[in-house]
Amino acid sequence: MTRFNEQVYSIVDKIPCGKVMSYGQIAWMLGRPRGARLVGRAMRYCPEGLPWQRVVKADGSIADGGHPEIRRALLEAEGVPFLSDGRVDMNMCLLNGEDL
Repeated sequence: MTRFNEQVYSIVDKIPCGKVMSYGQIAWMLGRPRGARLVGRAMRYCPEGLPWQRVVKADGSIADGGHPEIRRALLEAEGVPFLSDGRVDMNMCLLNGEDL
């Protein structure tokens, strides 16, 4: 596991129930403002127990890469609101990285 991946997982582990963060937001917090894809790659190999469902695209879309229907169900169970087009309502549940 790379140091970058460890840092990504550390942030993801702190996202509380009912909140989400974007891949790009996590990358920015780690000093890689153009590293959203790197965060996505790290999330493909995240350890068990991390709230992986709480990381979404900047527009609130759920990434297609891994079990989008399960992600949505988990987020809905946490009370995360969705817009009529299926995206997470980022205005309602985006976690400000400064709150971690």
